[in-house]
Amino acid sequence: MKSEPDVWSIDQQKKAGTKGAAWDGVRNYQAAKNLKTMKKGDQCFFYHSNIGKEIVGVVEVIKEAYVDKTDQSGRFVAVTVKFIRKLEKPITLENIKKNKELSHLSLIKQSRLSVMPIDSKSWKILNKMGKI
Repeated sequence: MKSEPDVWSIDQQKKAGTKGAAWDGVRNYQAAKNLKTMKKGDQCFFYHSNIGKEIVGVVEVIKEAYVDKTDQSGRFVAVTVKFIRKLEKPITLENIKKNKELSHLSLIKQSRLSVMPIDSKSWKILNKMGKI
């Protein structure tokens, strides 16, 4: 899940506490489809885009897809996520691109997509890179 840190940062997510915060405002159909597939308990990497370009933490889905209140058309959804952890050492996009085992990731192939799936093998590799 990608967010510009000057709009919504990992620190703001942490301050939201156990009640979490809505991940809303997604207006790309593919990203919205990815939101719809998320299940309660799914963990997600929190990526700072534009400023930093790095994975900075992990969040967990605590409420599955529902109508996004910021969407007047009623076509898009949001999920609620809560803070799990901040990485001691963020994983930069540069380092992700250097790892050939991660070259298939949407983060590299579809860089503008704000919500994207990740396979379990890549999740494990990134956890190791982030010293989780």
